[in-house]
Amino acid sequence: MNEKAAFLPAFIQSYFIAVGVLLGGAIIGALGAFLSGGQPLTAMYRFAGDLRIWAVVAAIGGTFDTFYVVERGLFLGETKDIVRQFLLILSAMGGAQTGVAIITWLTQEHISP
Repeated sequence: MNEKAAFLPAFIQSYFIAVGVLLGGAIIGALGAFLSGGQPLTAMYRFAGDLRIWAVVAAIGGTFDTFYVVERGLFLGETKDIVRQFLLILSAMGGAQTGVAIITWLTQEHISP
């Protein structure tokens, strides 16, 4: 019961950390592009695509704990840990994709004239 209760907050946090990293990085990067005389919306759209993988890495912790859990699951037969880690990664990927969708909607860069 306690393990399940601890997993749900981590699942939700993983999603929102990925969204926050992507949105924050793209917006701050666009501010830098604006201050340097570039096109902020185009830079924001480009940064959102570039930051997608880093948002996932930041959301799952960015350490080797993920690999340790997978190793423990494969070699010690703890498949429950593999499923949990997979769900956390899936949640982070969903958060990153949501962030990209928000930036794409905000910048309207996908619409060609």
